[in-house]
Amino acid sequence: MSDTRELFEVRDWDAAGRIGRLDVPRAGVTVETPALLPVVNPHIQTIPPRELAEEFGAEILITNSYVLHGSEDLREDVLERGLHALLDFPGAIMTDSGSFQLAEYGEIDVTNEEILEFQRRIGSDVATPVDLPTPPGVSRERAEEELGTTQRRLEDAAAFDADEMLVSAPVQGSTYPDLRERAGRHAARVGLDVFPVGAVVPLMNEYRFGEVVDVVAAAKRGLGPAAPVHLFGAGHPMMFALAVAMGCDLFDSAAYAIYARDGRYLTVRGTEHLADLDYFPCACPVCVEHTPEEIRESDERERLLSEHNLHVTFREIRTIKGAIRDGELLELVEARARGHPAMLDGYRALLEHANQLERTDPASKGTFFYLSGESARRPEVRRHHDRLARLSPPETVLLTEDGWSEGDGGDGEIGDGAYDAHDERWSIVPPFGPVPPELAETYPLSAEVPERTDDRAYEAAATGVARLVEANPGTEWTLAHRAWPDSALARVPGRVEVARLGSSGAVEGGDAE
Repeated sequence: MSDTRELFEVRDWDAAGRIGRLDVPRAGVTVETPALLPVVNPHIQTIPPRELAEEFGAEILITNSYVLHGSEDLREDVLERGLHALLDFPGAIMTDSGSFQLAEYGEIDVTNEEILEFQRRIGSDVATPVDLPTPPGVSRERAEEELGTTQRRLEDAAAFDADEMLVSAPVQGSTYPDLRERAGRHAARVGLDVFPVGAVVPLMNEYRFGEVVDVVAAAKRGLGPAAPVHLFGAGHPMMFALAVAMGCDLFDSAAYAIYARDGRYLTVRGTEHLADLDYFPCACPVCVEHTPEEIRESDERERLLSEHNLHVTFREIRTIKGAIRDGELLELVEARARGHPAMLDGYRALLEHANQLERTDPASKGTFFYLSGESARRPEVRRHHDRLARLSPPETVLLTEDGWSEGDGGDGEIGDGAYDAHDERWSIVPPFGPVPPELAETYPLSAEVPERTDDRAYEAAATGVARLVEANPGTEWTLAHRAWPDSALARVPGRVEVARLGSSGAVEGGDAE
């Protein structure tokens, strides 16, 4: 086995998402992540692997070593020629072990050691041991028992002489977060190389994206931020941005071919049926050169749909990388979340792990865009609230939505002069809350916030006020606001004097309890 820290290097972060470089020594290539691994059926190649590399930019793919092991047609050929020659693919090749067949049919006729040795002999670059994919909804007793079996097999895999072949360490545990976290710690400790989060396909097939987020977040807590994480079976582009923001780096997809076989057309918002389309909402080569009717009538329908599905899938990966570089990954996640209610559930679940995301989220990016009430729960807001408790305000401070300007010296009058004797005036910026003058132009406090701000932004700002006030009991506070909702004012500590600002900035009178 290799040192994961030497194999995987992160270049850019945004939330828990990252652009990284995964060295695959046996293939002699470095894969940039996030990366898509198209699934290639060795018997039915809808798109030839060489074309996946040259036309779509695939740097790595995945195929099933168990299928090859049991194939009368291909077994001896792949042993003699090697996997790369058989598939004619110039990049890295990962192989699955038969765990999928084990989950589907209950048994397989190969041992863990036998399939690892077979993967080594055929020239796999990233091998997979035979883990037990425990599905959602099973009893805790079953989940624990099967996790124990998986962990023993990972330990055997770590002792296996793999030479330069990387070996993955699947993280199981069903939908029990503590088991997933335990599994992640064990997998990281064993010393394998790539860490797939397994048995989440049933959740994704049922659009239970919130639960997928919780499973991945738990696994990541155990694995730590340095581990390259593969989300097994995550083939639909609509959820890639969410998965990357969770901290996943690799995705394998058979959806491009399976959906095409069924006449289904992938988009980043969901799936369309070719039979229902009059126009293509896409500018890929397939959609530019053909109409839906032409493809419906074509003998090449399956291939053309597969090509479109690959174009939209790889384009989404590139879009995600650009968003990470620009510091706009969460804005992209939110845009994708608005395309489907289940994706919105996933985004909201992601924000429940804001503390975890904040640990790797950069302190400085571009511009924070407040797009909805969900934006009030982002890691940047949590970080600012934590920072407020460390500030040292003077004896009297005016917190006001009228903001601060250099010309008033920090203690200027508001409105009719009812509150003109303050050592400093600080801005209130929803959803962050109090902002001292010296931080006013720093990220994320220079946020773009709509004028018609929703209640959750004010509630978050009031939470910031409370954090600051509670950390500084010796300071006298005045809050001057413009029609904050009662739900926000209820969060303001009682010892803060509260006044309402009129449209001209005049104080209309105190409304503190």
